[in-house]
Amino acid sequence: MVEIMVEGYGVIRAQEGERLVLALERGGVDLLHRCGGQARCTTCRVQFLEGEPDAMTVAEYDKLTEKGLLGQARLSCQIECAQGMALTPLQTRRSTGLEPGKTPAESIEPEPVWTTRPGASTEG
Repeated sequence: MVEIMVEGYGVIRAQEGERLVLALERGGVDLLHRCGGQARCTTCRVQFLEGEPDAMTVAEYDKLTEKGLLGQARLSCQIECAQGMALTPLQTRRSTGLEPGKTPAESIEPEPVWTTRPGASTEG
C-alpha cells in the first residue's frame, strides 16, 4: 500500500501501480473522468505538488500537448500510483457540477506506450 496526499481531501491509501484515477475516486475524491479514462477529455487532470512520475504515456503526452496543458497538469487516468505522491485534483464534481462520467477500466487505456515526460529527472 502507498499513501497519496490529496489537497482538500487528505491522505488516501492505494495499491502501488493502481490507476490513480480509480484510487482517487475510491478514496472519496469526486474527480471527473468524462471519457471513461481513455486519455481523450482531460477532465481527470491533476497537478502534482510532490512525487510526479517521470513516466508518461504517449496518449497523455499527445492529449496534454493538444490542449496546451503539457507541463501544467497530468491525466490521472494515465498514471500509476506510487509512494510520495502529493497532488491537487483540478476538476471535481463539487467544483464543476458535472457528473464524473463512466467508470474507468482497471488497467490503463488505451494500451500504454511509455515515454518520459518533459523536464523529468531521467530525461536526456
